[in-house]
Amino acid sequence: MNQDLPELELAEEGCCGECACGEGEYVEVPLEVGIINTVQTTIGTNPAVVSAARGMSHFGEHALGWVGIAAAGWLVDKPRRRQWAGVAVGAVGAHAASIVIKRIVRRPRPDSPAVQVNVSTPSKLSFPSSHATSTTAAAVLLGRLTGLPLPAVLVPPMLLSRVVLGVHYPSDVLAGSALGAASAAAVLAAEKRLRQ
Repeated sequence: MNQDLPELELAEEGCCGECACGEGEYVEVPLEVGIINTVQTTIGTNPAVVSAARGMSHFGEHALGWVGIAAAGWLVDKPRRRQWAGVAVGAVGAHAASIVIKRIVRRPRPDSPAVQVNVSTPSKLSFPSSHATSTTAAAVLLGRLTGLPLPAVLVPPMLLSRVVLGVHYPSDVLAGSALGAASAAAVLAAEKRLRQ
């Protein structure tokens, strides 16, 4: 458990209703673990929500779902192939950037009796969320390409899904989303330079 995180005193019966440290004791847990627990004990109790979150997890793994969408667009929309390629480059580049940062920061994933982990992960590193990073980059670039409000539609569910699944702290997904937006901005700037 990361001791640098702010702490929150929770009520009796511990942080999840099944006190791991003694019945009736007050426990202190990081604030972000409390947030994860709140998400998991509210919307996370719905099996359909957990199932959808797992589906999003598999889709977003290594940005492969976004690369698949970009490849399909590249195949059918010949006049805008450069932009479709940019979607793939942005998603993969954002994912790669998140992996580099993860290896530098080395923040472990949530590891608390209060958190239920509902999906397997390829690494034990948490910050930033690569799913949030690649999804935000792809959503911004796809939104720009299609004229649809895709960041507002795609990003919040992916960020929330990582918390529902118990594999990321809220700050992981927020930082990942910010990194993804920066990655998308870099791709758009490069595209603009190529058009000039």
